[in-house]
Amino acid sequence: MKEISKISPFPSASYSPQTENPGLSLNDRDLSSPQPWRAIEGHSQWAKRESQVSSFYESITEYLSHQDKTALIVIAFAILTGVGIVNYLAGPDLSTWIFYLIPIFLVIWFIERWVGIIMSIISAMTWSVAEYASRATYGDETISFWNGVARLSYFLILTFILSALKSALQKEKELSRIDFLTKVGNSRYFIELANVEINRARRSEHPLTVAYIDLDNFKTINDRFGHSMGDHLLRVVANAIKNNIRLTDTVARIGGDEFAILLPEAGPELAEAIIRRVQKINLEMMQENGWPVTFSIGVVTFMSPPSTVDEILKKTDHLMYAAKNGGKNAIKHEISGMKKWPSVTVA
Repeated sequence: MKEISKISPFPSASYSPQTENPGLSLNDRDLSSPQPWRAIEGHSQWAKRESQVSSFYESITEYLSHQDKTALIVIAFAILTGVGIVNYLAGPDLSTWIFYLIPIFLVIWFIERWVGIIMSIISAMTWSVAEYASRATYGDETISFWNGVARLSYFLILTFILSALKSALQKEKELSRIDFLTKVGNSRYFIELANVEINRARRSEHPLTVAYIDLDNFKTINDRFGHSMGDHLLRVVANAIKNNIRLTDTVARIGGDEFAILLPEAGPELAEAIIRRVQKINLEMMQENGWPVTFSIGVVTFMSPPSTVDEILKKTDHLMYAAKNGGKNAIKHEISGMKKWPSVTVA
């Protein structure tokens, strides 16, 4: 295994006396909490209220986002055809320009920008044809041509603005779900994904395993090596976890030195094998770098998951503290709804 350098170029961190982890970065102070699942519970309640307010919009966008691109293009052309017919029947006296934006917006937001460009050109042509067919008259023939060019320009400008807005929102959404320090998922991302997996596990009646990991003696790293080394250690642990779980699994940084792993469709044996490997690899890295850090891990395999993420995190958090209070550097594994899985202490 490649040796990890003890020298870190990362900036020093600020002190946060409220936890065992005073080496958290200034940007991560809000993560410092003796019981991080309480902060997660608040986030979950806020997300639930926000979801209720925007349920109608989300249901529409969810439906359209799962449609085939060809079907969306057909829908867009059907809308455009209808708008063109209305434009022709209404004549030049009734303005229908805003309805031409609907198919353009549809293909830009749910397909790609180049499709929006094509739709803009066709929309401008449809508008001009409908206007001509309705026998709109102008004092000069060049006015009709100029109007067609102006409409096309307007649609194209709108296409590029909407495309840029879509890209910016997607980037912001991704960044809001990534932990700034470790570059793995944060608590918000974990909650959203866990809710999806809970619903999927309940429908398919497959097991769902969640692991909660706490770094023992993390405060010692900050005292002995400095706060920047503490940040570096967190990055090392996050990368080691990410590289030693399945592609379908997810790791997120929940608290200052606490991580959670979501393992969909992982039964007791598979979950134990994965968590043992994660602990073993991380312990080896700690020893190679001379870091006196171990790992207390609470693991729960839900044969029938509860309805909320809060219940899952409370169970795993409780087991993690049981491992920590029992001497640290241990794995506490339980099967929810069945007999308790034996606890394992790693020497």
